Amino acid sequence: MSEAKWYVVHTYSGYENKVKVDIEKTIENRNLQDQILEVSVPMLEVAELKNGVEKLADKKMFPGYVLIHMIMNDDTWYVVRNTRGVTGFVGPGSKPVPLSEEEMESLGFTKTELAVDFEIGDMVAVTAGAWKDTIGAIKSINESKKTLTISVEMFGRETPVELNFTEVKKM
Repeated sequence: MSEAKWYVVHTYSGYENKVKVDIEKTIENRNLQDQILEVSVPMLEVAELKNGVEKLADKKMFPGYVLIHMIMNDDTWYVVRNTRGVTGFVGPGSKPVPLSEEEMESLGFTKTELAVDFEIGDMVAVTAGAWKDTIGAIKSINESKKTLTISVEMFGRETPVELNFTEVKKM
């Protein structure tokens, strides 16, 4: 299987967040989580002066564009290209061109390797979120999504719960 790369999608101006939400819904509906890994509308925090008061506001880094981390194939191309509000991929003609590592680094999307000291079967305590203070055993680890699945007992049944690495600590 080919490697996931970052692609730039052109959208109607002002539709960036709607396109992001629509693509994420489609990913879930078509079960493409392993092929389309992330959809991003890069934001930049800027200070604005309104009525003599300085406020921090988020502005889109690239109005009219959405970044997508995905494995390019016919299915993913079709899903993204046929999302309402998308006008096309950035690249010559109809061929999408992925961003290089250097381009991603210059945008502030650096690849930080996370050292994971979790193993399947380890007991962990949940430190944040809806499952805070719950204890469970790790059933699976997804390093690309930085999540793990633990098994917790709920209503007398074992229930799988997916959590981010940052929401748990090893016991």
